[in-house]
Amino acid sequence: MSERRAEWSMPDVERLALHGDRLLLVVTGSIMAAHLPAQLAWVRVQQPSLEVQVVLTRSAARFVSKEALRMLTGRPVFDDTWEPDADASDARHVEWSHWAELAVVWPATMHYTARLALGLADSPGLLALHCTSAPVGVAPALPPGGWESAAMAGHVAALEARPGIRVVPPEPGLSLTTRKMDGWLCPPLSSVLREVDAWAAQDREAADERL
Repeated sequence: MSERRAEWSMPDVERLALHGDRLLLVVTGSIMAAHLPAQLAWVRVQQPSLEVQVVLTRSAARFVSKEALRMLTGRPVFDDTWEPDADASDARHVEWSHWAELAVVWPATMHYTARLALGLADSPGLLALHCTSAPVGVAPALPPGGWESAAMAGHVAALEARPGIRVVPPEPGLSLTTRKMDGWLCPPLSSVLREVDAWAAQDREAADERL
């Protein structure tokens, strides 16, 4: 487990150079979703060519404005729910899974991480993450005791046993519930993107060497 302390006051000034310009970003219902506009704005400064498609779970929408994210990305922000009146041609999960060159869940709650680890596909975002060939990063944000729990350890092991997916460990930080440094915060979005992209590049190089 990471013993680093989360730092939000001084953003990383190193420019991003991701191996791709299309990011599928799934946002779940952690209070850390409230930080997303600032995080996303900084990522766009670091790599202006990056296109971002944001998908919000219902609980994430309590903490962050869809309009703010739309203005930052220049793209519609979609709810991670099936449209009741959609026809068979409106398969957004297929579009997202093919479009993405990188996919990240930031922040990832324990519940969403469990659904992903169990292979559930009861939302367009989950189905896209299961079906994409793009590298997938999962950045958990957890309550006190969450990262150390047996349940979370099982979910992490299940996810990292799959090719093409990486769990980026959270960092110790302030819990808004206990007011102590016993919470678990996902690292800044730019750091998560850089780590997942570097891991995917190493994986591709290793695969090429085996050919």
